[in-house]
Amino acid sequence: MIGQSLKRVVQIFIVTLMMLSINGFAAADKSDVTEAMLDNGMKILIKQDHRAPVVVAQVWYRIGSSYEPDGITGVSHVLEHMMFKGTGKYPKGEFNRIIAENGGKDNAFTGRDYTAYFQTLEKSRLAVSMELESDRMQGILLDEDEFAKELNVVIEERRLRTEDKAESKVYEKYNEAAFPGHPYGRPVIGWMRDLEKLEVDELKKWYQRYYSPANAVLVVVGDVDPAEVIAMAKKYYGPLKSTAVESPEKHVVVNQKATKRITVKAPANVPYVIIGFHVPAVANKPENDWEPYALEVMSAILDGGSAARFSDQLVRGQQVATAVSTSYDPFARLAGHFLISGNPARDKSIGQLEKAVLEQLKMLQGKPVSETELQRVKAQVIASNVYERDSVFYQGMKLGLMETMHNDWRLSETHNDRLQAVTAEQVKYVARKYFQPENMTVAVLDPQPIPSNEKSAKTDSKISSKEQYNAN
Repeated sequence: MIGQSLKRVVQIFIVTLMMLSINGFAAADKSDVTEAMLDNGMKILIKQDHRAPVVVAQVWYRIGSSYEPDGITGVSHVLEHMMFKGTGKYPKGEFNRIIAENGGKDNAFTGRDYTAYFQTLEKSRLAVSMELESDRMQGILLDEDEFAKELNVVIEERRLRTEDKAESKVYEKYNEAAFPGHPYGRPVIGWMRDLEKLEVDELKKWYQRYYSPANAVLVVVGDVDPAEVIAMAKKYYGPLKSTAVESPEKHVVVNQKATKRITVKAPANVPYVIIGFHVPAVANKPENDWEPYALEVMSAILDGGSAARFSDQLVRGQQVATAVSTSYDPFARLAGHFLISGNPARDKSIGQLEKAVLEQLKMLQGKPVSETELQRVKAQVIASNVYERDSVFYQGMKLGLMETMHNDWRLSETHNDRLQAVTAEQVKYVARKYFQPENMTVAVLDPQPIPSNEKSAKTDSKISSKEQYNAN
C-alpha cells in the first residue's frame, strides 16, 4: 500500500513538473504574427523566429480533393505535379535547380482541403523563393507531352500506394462507406477511373480557376523582418491579377442511423480493422465548442504512447492486438471523424479485437479518467505541440493550415490553451455522445494468400486521416 501511494505521489510530481515546464516554454516562446493583405487579395502571415538564420516560405491554396467534382477526382494532385514542369520564364527543372543552388530545399503536398508549396532557405535567399513561386502562380506551361508523362507517374503512384497495399485499400473503401456522396469519401489521389481519362484542358481550367492571389496565403517564418517581407511580397506577388474565386460548395454528412460494416478481400499477411465514428470538428461549430478538444485529448488517452490505454491494456495486457492506434483531426474543414485501426495478435480474431476496443470505449463512457491520467495526457499532447515550435517549417504549417481551412490562423495560437481547459467530465461526455453503435462504421481486411512473386515486394503501410500526397 505504501509503495503504491509513493508511486502515485511521484507520478503527480512528474506531471506537475512537465506542465510547469511546458507552460513556461509556451509563454516564453509566444511570438506575434504579423498579418498583411496585398491589393490583389493575397493574405500574408509572418512569424519571426531568430534562433537561426533560416526562413521557410510557404504558399497555400484553398484547393484540394474535397473541392473536386465527380469525374475529375485527383486533378488537384496532378496539377501540383505539373507545377514543377516549367514556366515560360523558367524551363523544366530550373525551379529545383535554382533553389538547390541557393542551398535550399523545396517540395509540395496536396491534401483534402489545400495544396501547398514550400522552400526552406538561408534568410538572405527569401527573394529567390518569392520570385520563383510568384512566377509559377500564373505562368506554368501545362505542356501536353509533359502532362501525359506526369499523369502516368501519378497513376503508378496510386497503384503502388493503394492498389497494391491492402490496408490502404481498406482505408479507401472505409471512407467511401462512411462518407456517401461527400467529398471526404473520395481519395486525395483520385479514383483510377478518373485519372485514366483526365485531360490537360481540365488541369488548365482548374489552374485558372483556383491559382489566384485572392485564393492564396503566403506564410513566412524565420529570421526575418516583417516590413521587409511585406515589401518583398508586394514586389513579386503584388503585380499578379486575381480572378474571382467562388465560395466552395457546402457539404453535410448524411446522418447515419445504423452500424455500417464492409469487408475487403485482398492479398495480405495479417487481418486489419478500422472502426470509426462521426464526430464534430472545430469548423462544424458544435453546440459545445470544447468538444473537438475533448476528443483530441481522448485520442491521446487511448493512443498516446506506451502508457496509453490501448498499448497498455490491449497490446501488452490482454495481448489481443499487435498494434492499435487512433486518428482524429480537430481542424478538418468539412467533417470530423474519429478513427481506430489495428491488427489482431496472431492467435486472436478481428471480432475479439473489435470487442476489446469497444470495451475500452465503454470504460471512458462509464467512469471519468483520473486527474493524474488526464494531466499526464495533456502534458504529452501539449508538449508535442510546443516541441513543434523548434521547427520553422511546422510553425508555418500550423499557420497555413488554420488560415487556409478556417480563415483564422489564431486557432493555432489558442490550441494549447483549449486543450489545457478540457475536463474529465467533458471527455466522458463526448465518449457517451458519439461512441454509439448507430454512429459506427467498421471496415475489415480479410487477408487472401499473397502470390509468391509478390511476397518479397509487398509491405503494408499504416494510414492517417490526414491523407496527403507530395509532388516529389
